[in-house]
Parts: sequence; structure tokens; C-alpha cells
Amino acid sequence: MSTLLIRPQTPTRKSKPMPGRDKAAFQKIFSQRKILKAVTLAALTALSACDLAPAYQVPHFVVPMSWHGQGLFHEAQPQETVMRSDWWTLFADPTLNTLEAQAMNGNADLQAAAERFIQARSIVMEARSDLLPHFALAFGSSNNKSSSDRLFRYKGPITATDEFYGGMASWEPDIWSSIRNRVRAQKYYAQAQAAQYASARLSLQAELASDYFALRGLDAQNAIYTQSISYYQQALRVTQTRLDNQDATGIDVARAKNQLYMTQARQLDVQAQREVLEHALAVLVNASPSSFHIYEVANQDQEEPVFPLGMPSELLQRRPDIAVAEREMAQANRAIGIARAAFYPHVSFNANGGFDANGFDLANLANSMWSYGASVTMPLFEGGLRRAQLQRTWSNYRETRDHYRMTVLSAFRDVENGLSMTARLRAENVRLKQAVDAAMQSQTLTMTLYKGGADGYLDALIAQVNTLDARIEQAQVQARALQAAVSMVRALGGGWNDKLLPTPDQTMTFKGFQYEGLDHPAPVAGIDSPPDPAQYENLTATGPVEAGAAGRGTSASTASLPQ
Repeated sequence: MSTLLIRPQTPTRKSKPMPGRDKAAFQKIFSQRKILKAVTLAALTALSACDLAPAYQVPHFVVPMSWHGQGLFHEAQPQETVMRSDWWTLFADPTLNTLEAQAMNGNADLQAAAERFIQARSIVMEARSDLLPHFALAFGSSNNKSSSDRLFRYKGPITATDEFYGGMASWEPDIWSSIRNRVRAQKYYAQAQAAQYASARLSLQAELASDYFALRGLDAQNAIYTQSISYYQQALRVTQTRLDNQDATGIDVARAKNQLYMTQARQLDVQAQREVLEHALAVLVNASPSSFHIYEVANQDQEEPVFPLGMPSELLQRRPDIAVAEREMAQANRAIGIARAAFYPHVSFNANGGFDANGFDLANLANSMWSYGASVTMPLFEGGLRRAQLQRTWSNYRETRDHYRMTVLSAFRDVENGLSMTARLRAENVRLKQAVDAAMQSQTLTMTLYKGGADGYLDALIAQVNTLDARIEQAQVQARALQAAVSMVRALGGGWNDKLLPTPDQTMTFKGFQYEGLDHPAPVAGIDSPPDPAQYENLTATGPVEAGAAGRGTSASTASLPQ
């Protein structure tokens, strides 16, 4: 770039004031100079602001006005928040609260997701560095010897020393916004990683709560089996007594033994499942399974809390996976601008200078050296390479739009599934409780008739089987209902919204002249990694102990045979 400089003639000696015509010409020259400078500055500004990426707009989908299903959720009122971020506390289970806190603090997968976000922020700074000039220093020394029998030998020393030092500078003006689009794309990628972290955190919270309620369901089943085994042992003794008194046959005793042993076997299977779930929970909270234990609780007393449902249109701002898909689409849009910029000339400036001498006599202007220049490169023929790259970026952008639409549809499906499951399982649980009451009554009556000799043992056995099946199924359905509530919370975003994402500028990790604290950048958007990972190396911590659980979990009430 060169600027035209016009200098008016300056009189060498004192002269009379310029006449009006000369003064007007002088002012015209300076006016032209100002116009030329303004046009040059405007041209450079226009070139530097030339963005070849298409105008980006998030697709606006037409969504339903309300949800189709009806569950244990209600439409949110204007004064209500959509959902609390610590949604699991609404289940009012102290052990679950403790587990969630331990998982949020020490889960290794969640901390790894935070590190991926920090790495993405560092990539932003790497891309941004290309916008600024690069400077470097170079210095060195060498001792050289030439062959005395070399071709075209000339008189002179065959050994020499060479010392040099100097500096280098280079800069590429971002005329077509190729570098700026790379920076913006990396900022969007960092935002996507922040949403991925939120998605990983929500998945961890939901998985832990779901496993916990499954474990409590197995506790309830184990307590039912314990009560039933005690009942069947009493029934076997009654049957054996009647056989000794020749009031029953051996087949009745065999049937009683079969029922008892099958129930004991089923209890062992439930206990094995519980141990496996307990091991899974240990890993989620960063504890060794060998040192982790949750005391059993015989009764499932958790109730499904009522959550605010919100409107369907709000779901697009409340799901982290939708935010990830949208940010990926924004990245793909910027990639089109980068591919377009490859068709245009690229300008770069470079300069270097310093001193070079034979010996240490460097600080001498005679030994100085320098060079500066500019280069312009423009592709002429590359066999269609640039066109293929541009075509691929357009296709990739359309692919991300399709993925975004499918993510939105899947999110609506998850919510509707959750509404259906929570409503149906809740109603099913009510019916099963009624079935359990009826089966218990039938079991008591048939056993009373059998003891009185008015009925055979087969009817009593059928009543026992029906009662056990009804009670086990009711415990399973109640656990599934709680798990369905957790899945529904996850489908609604778990209290997250896209306003919690960091802004593009917040993704940068350090300032221009910051050289301290680079090992652990300041957290943004509540996403941080532990500054001292060694604090999580102790894997022998025990699991949470609920107050009074030790006494309640192991002493399940036993059912008694009617006298």
C-alpha cells in the first residue's frame, strides 16, 4: 500500500500573500489529499470487513401450543421457574442428595468434559493469534571449515566463524475474514463443548437418580421376599404337622417346599442385582466398589414430585443437546466463508533484520542486514480443489441443519414419552396396590380354610403365588414410575437453559500480556476443573449412610400365618 503525497512549492524567501487564485489551488490540493486518504482508509476498512460467510439464522420451527400427554407435571405459571437445577431434592431423599453432591464434585467423566471445554477455549486463542503480527528473535553462531581441495578454490582461509542475531516480523491482513471466521467457528465450538458439559452433567445426575431408585426398588423386593420366605416356612411347618397327623398328603409338603426354595432362589437373584447396582453407583461418585455401601431401606416411600412442565416452544432453549446441534450448525456456516475466501488473493507482509559478521564484531552498521517485502498469492488452477472444498462445506452445513431438526424432534418425542410413561405407570401402581390388597386377603382366607381342613393346599399355594407376584410387580412398577419421572426431568433439560452458555467473547482464556495462571484458566459459565486432581486419588471413601437406615433396612417386618 502506498499513499500519494503532494507537497506544494514553498517560497524560499519572504513573498507577498498568495493571490486568490493560488490560494484556491493550494486548498484544492490539500482537499484532494484528504479525500484520497479517506478513500484509501475506507477501502482498507471495507476489505478488512469483507465476510464471505452466508448470513446465519437459526431455523424457526412451528411447534405445538401444548403437550399431548398428561403426567405428574403441570403447566408452569408465569411466577414459577421452569425447573430447579437441583431437581433431585424434590424427591426428599437425603441419601440421594448426598450421592448427587458427591457425583457433581468427584465424577471423573464430568471433570473430563470440563477439560474438553477448557481445551476448546485454548483452541480459540490459537486461532485468534493469526490475527496479530508475529515477531521473533534469532541468534546463533557457527564455526565452518571448507575443503582445501574443493573445486574452484580461491585464495583465502578455509576456516571461518559466523555469528548473527536479528529479528523477524510477519503479518497477514485478514482481508476476506478467513482468519476471523476460523476464530468465530472455534468460539462456537467452545460453546458447543460447554453445552456438551451441561449434557454430560445432566446425564450423570439422571443416571445416578435412576440407578438409585432401581436399587431402592430391589430393596423393596428383597424385603417382600424376606417376608414371604418367613410366611412359607410357617406354611411348610403347618403342612408337615398335618402330614404327621395324617391330615395331609406328601404332595402338599413337596409343593410347600418347592414354593419356599423357589422364593429363596429369587431373593438371591435380587440381592445379586442390588450389589451390581451398588457397584455402579460407587463408580459414579468416584468411590471404589469394595469400600462403598448403601444401607437397605425396606419401604419405598418416595413420592413422585410435581414438576412445572413449561411450553413446547421453550424446549429448544432448555435442552443442552439442542444447543450443541445449533452451535455445530453455526460452525458449519462459518466454514463456508473460509472456503470462499480461498478463491481470493492472500496478502502477507514480512520483514527481518539484524547483524551478521565473521567474529564477534556485530555491533557495526557495516555488518547490518535487513529485508522487507510483501507477497500476494492467488490460486489460478488447482484441478477443482477449491470448488470441491466449497461444495463440501455447503453439504456439511445442510447436514448440520438436518441433524438439528432431528434433535428437536427427538426432544419432543422424549417429553411426550415421559408424559405417557409417568401417567400410565402412576395409574398402574394404584391398580397394583389394590391387587395386592385383594391377593393378601385371598392368601389369608385360603390358608385359614386349609388349616381348618375345609380346603386343599393347592388353593392356598395358588393364593401365595398370586400374592407374591402382585407384591413384586407393584414394587417394580413403583420403581419404574420414579425412574420415568427422572427420565422426564432429563427430557425437559433438568433446569438448564441456553442463557447459561458462555458468550463467544467469554470463551477466551487469557488477555494479551497475561503469562501467569495459564495452567488453570479462570472458569466461565460455572464450568471448572479441579486445580488439584490429587485430592480425588483416595478411592476408599465409604458411601452415604442414611440416618436410621441400618436399623430399618435389615429388620423387615415378617408376615404371620393366621391362627
